[in-house]
Amino acid sequence: MNVLGQVTVLPELPPALARLSDLAYNLYWSWTPHAQALYRDLDPALWERFQHNPVRLLLEIPQARLDEAAADAAYLERYRTVVADFDAYLNKTDTWASRHAPGLAPVAYFSMEYGFHESLPIYSGGLGVLAGDHCKSASDLGLPFTAVGMLFHQGYFRQMLNKDGWQEEGYDELDLTTLPLRPARTPAGEEARVSVHIGTRDVQVRVWELRIGRIRVLLLDTNVPENSAEDRKLTARLYGGNQELRFQQYVLLGVAGIRALRALEVPAAVYHMNEGHAALLGLERVRELVGGGLDFRTATEAVAASTLFTTHTPVPAGNDAFAYDLVDRYLGGWPELLGTSRDDLYALSRHDQFWDGHWVPTFSMTVFALAMSRAANGVSELHGEVSRDMWKFLYPGAEASEVPIGHVTNGAHNLTFISQPMRDLLSTVLPGDWTERLEDEAMWEAVERLTDTQLTDVQRDMKREMVAFVRARVREQGLRNGASAADLAATDELLSENALTIGFARRFATYKRATLLFRDRERLARIVNDPERPVQFVFAGKAHPADNPGKAFIQEIYRMSQQPEFRGKIVILENYDMNVARHLVQGVDIWLNNPRRPLEASGTSGMKASFNGSPNFSILDGWWREGYDGTNGWPIGEEREYADLNVQDEADAHSLYQTLEREIVPSYYGDRAGWAKTVRRAIRTVSPRFSMQRQVIDYVRQYYVPLSERGAALSAGNAARARQIAEWKAWVRGQWPHTSLSASADLPATARPGQTVEVQAHVNPAGIRPEDLRVEAVLKRGDDVTRFPLERQGDGSYRAAVPLPGSGLYTVGVRMVPVIEGLSNELEAGLIRWA
Repeated sequence: MNVLGQVTVLPELPPALARLSDLAYNLYWSWTPHAQALYRDLDPALWERFQHNPVRLLLEIPQARLDEAAADAAYLERYRTVVADFDAYLNKTDTWASRHAPGLAPVAYFSMEYGFHESLPIYSGGLGVLAGDHCKSASDLGLPFTAVGMLFHQGYFRQMLNKDGWQEEGYDELDLTTLPLRPARTPAGEEARVSVHIGTRDVQVRVWELRIGRIRVLLLDTNVPENSAEDRKLTARLYGGNQELRFQQYVLLGVAGIRALRALEVPAAVYHMNEGHAALLGLERVRELVGGGLDFRTATEAVAASTLFTTHTPVPAGNDAFAYDLVDRYLGGWPELLGTSRDDLYALSRHDQFWDGHWVPTFSMTVFALAMSRAANGVSELHGEVSRDMWKFLYPGAEASEVPIGHVTNGAHNLTFISQPMRDLLSTVLPGDWTERLEDEAMWEAVERLTDTQLTDVQRDMKREMVAFVRARVREQGLRNGASAADLAATDELLSENALTIGFARRFATYKRATLLFRDRERLARIVNDPERPVQFVFAGKAHPADNPGKAFIQEIYRMSQQPEFRGKIVILENYDMNVARHLVQGVDIWLNNPRRPLEASGTSGMKASFNGSPNFSILDGWWREGYDGTNGWPIGEEREYADLNVQDEADAHSLYQTLEREIVPSYYGDRAGWAKTVRRAIRTVSPRFSMQRQVIDYVRQYYVPLSERGAALSAGNAARARQIAEWKAWVRGQWPHTSLSASADLPATARPGQTVEVQAHVNPAGIRPEDLRVEAVLKRGDDVTRFPLERQGDGSYRAAVPLPGSGLYTVGVRMVPVIEGLSNELEAGLIRWA
């Protein structure tokens, strides 16, 4: 037919069930299984068919079925309970934020992707799920918080494994009218539209609104009739294009994202960039201030004072960098808008890289994000260390430990991933308000009161549900690939609910080493086929469409799963998404993770498994380096790095097999009391420490509140303090090449702990005020660095008796750094001179 247009006819909900529509448009239901059950029980087949999307289900459900439910007393009672809980949640005023952070300024959170639920596939993996969980806990805690992202109308991709196990990608156009989102409206009631100049075009952007409990998420969409076909594709696919398309998307996220906040009059005073994708929001914020009369340097200081940058990528290749000629096509007009030069603007992003055999300056999104923020963090303790070392070149002369990048270890949103049976069980020993105190470690001690039988019963039920899910998925895949009747029948025998089951599911980047398990195939065959103590494995994960090595890993696991010795014992599922993830983390006995240390920034899947009582079995990298305590799971390998990657793989594989054979399998089959103790420890220790609630509280205390205060201070009085700092930096940087520093130290050949040594220095400040210079002795012993200030004597002389605190071999040096009150850290000017 010739299509004139489309119209969505909304269902006529019976008055007794009228609030089902309100609830469907707030993703509160995505972490509330009892709410999901209201929709599922209307029509389980439709619920599965439409990816558990209540909006779509209500559009498709027959009116007669709605009327039938409205007459069902038991259903109505469940409905009233869910709606009462929903209203109580939305209307609660005594939140954590109101009690513990009353001075917190409104936060705007920018992320390229968000994983809220499988029915809204605008995420690729862990980064997006983390961002979605961050929003959920911001809602739970009552933060003044608004998130900004992109509405990719073809999502990431639907993964299919062909009959040879090779990943193929499918892209499905989302029907936005059937998703739990609505067009955002301005205070005047009009649909929100903004425009952004990209290249030579003005691109129109429609803004959608998603409700996540108490907060909202604004999603940007260029797929509107006013745009050209090319520009409509800017929000087609997540991570699906070349470098040119990616940079255009980054302009869209950063610049149009800020304009969306302004068009909707959403207050924002603290800005959080989740990865470098969002770094260009700094451009638009500076442009606003320059348009209001500030100069470029002052505006940059004022913007950076209220901005936080979170980096997630521990390898240089994972940090986006672009050639200047490409950037010129999209930022060519910005220097004039900002009242600065191209050189000064690009200097904020410059990262010289070795491309095509020679060094070239590039526009690094990470460098720009660091320059446009006054707070930065990695996502685990080890990742913070790795990040400080990666980016220390931005602070010439500084030790890696001094680089101003902290860390907040990632968490996961407990209620999204804990099964309802486990929630019900926990509610028998935890206090009535436990879901609001997830970060309270003392509260979780009550888990020790759960009996072995209680835990075993819940976990057996969840494993049974997971096994049924796996069988159905593999059968569906076989049908699509033309499997034989015998092969289809064999899916009914896949996995055993009585065997030790280990899960592995994540993005199939090669450093995550999904195939490490198969390094010794004969040994693995003996493990999985032990007639008394069998072990089985379930894998899932997507490789980026352009990542053929990652796809080869998937294919290798698939082919292994078809071998006689592994058939039915090793399974790989296609189309990894949040639905698959929930089934696995709720149903397996053990969670496996074996990245190549130290390349796993954090990881969160193992946290979610431990929430459900599945202990973690992992490399001591990312979060597990902090989470493992000797009783709550098992480590793989040693806490060290290797120069030879093959040696590292061999050592880690040996450790994996040995721990399985000697510790995990004997405990699971032969020491059920000991196993239950480990399960309790996993729940008790991981649930609070790695809850998203704890993570967001850490962000509030370490970053959001200080940035609220600093941003307000630097912006007060027409940005007087920002102007003072900007002018001071410009002056100091101009004078710095003319400064000099000489020093001497009276160092004996040997000394006793506590003994002092005389250190002297002489400074030529080149006109810089002496009070703006910090001259200090630096003592380095191994990786430990101690700084001791020298006292100004007059005439450029400094001296101090510097104590040697303990035994060891010390390296002694003297340096000076420029400092002024109001800096975010003493290395903010990026200047250090060593004697």
